[in-house]
Amino acid sequence: MADDEASLREERLKSALWYSIGQFVDEECLRQNLNATPQFIGALTEMVWTQIANTSRDLETFAKHASRSIVNTSDVMLLARRNEGLETVLRGFVEEMRAKDGKKSTTGAKGKGRR
Repeated sequence: MADDEASLREERLKSALWYSIGQFVDEECLRQNLNATPQFIGALTEMVWTQIANTSRDLETFAKHASRSIVNTSDVMLLARRNEGLETVLRGFVEEMRAKDGKKSTTGAKGKGRR
């Protein structure tokens, strides 16, 4: 019974992702005067789903390695370390959020002194 519920939940999430990606692709196609096939949208959805699954496994692994059960900002920054553009955007977002909260600006030991 639990497997059925998990399967149904996954199917619903995937359907919601397909719908969202379809909406986004449709908007972009209209904006750029292009067409996209349903097969393209399906393939893009599968790719995004796989990337989300891989990312979530990596984040969980980073948290477990640090003896934590909850993913935190340092795990996300560790994941983004090989994508300089993404890391820059995330670091700026973290700095902004911490400034709003009035907290000291740190993103982990490796984050200090970089760039």
